[in-house]
Amino acid sequence: MAIRQRAIQAEDKEERRNAILDAAERLFMDYPDRLANVSEVADTAGLAKGTVYLYFPSKEELLLALHERNSDRFFRMLIERLEKPDPVSIEDVFAITFEHMIQRPTYLPLAGMCFGLMEKNISTEAANAFHERMAGRIGRAGAGVERHFTRLAAGQGVMLLMHSYGLILGLWQLAQKSRDEALDKNNGALDLFRWDYAAEIERALYALWAGSVQEIPAVVPSPRAATRGTSTKTAKAAPTTRSRQSQPSSSRSKRK
Repeated sequence: MAIRQRAIQAEDKEERRNAILDAAERLFMDYPDRLANVSEVADTAGLAKGTVYLYFPSKEELLLALHERNSDRFFRMLIERLEKPDPVSIEDVFAITFEHMIQRPTYLPLAGMCFGLMEKNISTEAANAFHERMAGRIGRAGAGVERHFTRLAAGQGVMLLMHSYGLILGLWQLAQKSRDEALDKNNGALDLFRWDYAAEIERALYALWAGSVQEIPAVVPSPRAATRGTSTKTAKAAPTTRSRQSQPSSSRSKRK
């Protein structure tokens, strides 16, 4: 449905801005390997091309704004949970992360693309403003993490979130190799590129968080499996033969 061509009130402007972002998101999902141009976004939103330029000076700034909207949604949900008085578990953090970041179809592709966008047709002023807003979100969320996970010192909550993001995005980029059509599916030597991203990122994140906020268990359980009531068996130590050094000193002395 076309949005009214004149947006005077603040609510109307926000509605129009979101309509443009919604159109850009639909086009990005349809054509993930390229940036839709402003004319395509305008047509999809039912707006004039000049109207889109009033809100976004370039298609790169438009995509950056879409990425920020995704990020803002994630941080709002995370901060809302962290600022509640009841305890927060690792599983609570992961549930929000999976729903609003890992499982959201446009989040990671846009995040990966935006690293390159920062150097193309995005003004220094716009890039700095974006980073300042993101710093505010990360700082507030990091402080909330530290309140609930008291092993963390001041500033470590922010770094834990930063490490988690790097792990999520880095593993996702590696996982894209498995989708490469040029990858020979009959070559067993290439099996190392074929793995389940969702399972591996869950395992990696749990190891990171468990090592940061609590003692690492003998076996790293699957937190999402635990929330479904699936029990995790504890690893048993492999039986070993007593070494000479482990025998009682009295028995060793008798042999002398």
